Amino acid sequence: MATTISRDPAGTLALGRALAAELRAGDVVALTGDLGAGKTHFVKGLAAGLGATGEATSPTFTLLHEYEGGRLPLYHLDFYRLATPAEALALGLDEYLDGPGACAIEWADKFPDLLPARTVWLRLAHGADGSRTVSRE
Repeated sequence: MATTISRDPAGTLALGRALAAELRAGDVVALTGDLGAGKTHFVKGLAAGLGATGEATSPTFTLLHEYEGGRLPLYHLDFYRLATPAEALALGLDEYLDGPGACAIEWADKFPDLLPARTVWLRLAHGADGSRTVSRE
């Protein structure tokens, strides 16, 4: 996926589902983009594609959600409200990065140095027509 256009929320979910098929334990998906660009919606697709039980929701206030019951666990983190790398590490970031599941991290560009070189970086952006552009960086 170099750059893909999602015309609607269902398209964004489908992109997440497609990437979920490729995820393996230890993989990290870093999501960047403005508020409302579709980061959480993309993660909903990841979780559904992995077969997780329950619907993925934004971890903006809780900072971390774990989705299990699927092919592998998905750890969904949100750095939006964090001010320092130390706060991300206090969440146990290292343990999740080295855990048995995959990580999806919203606002990952706040602390890029904390993420492994193998991280898949995706930028989501609003289109003038309500679409979303998903670009692999």
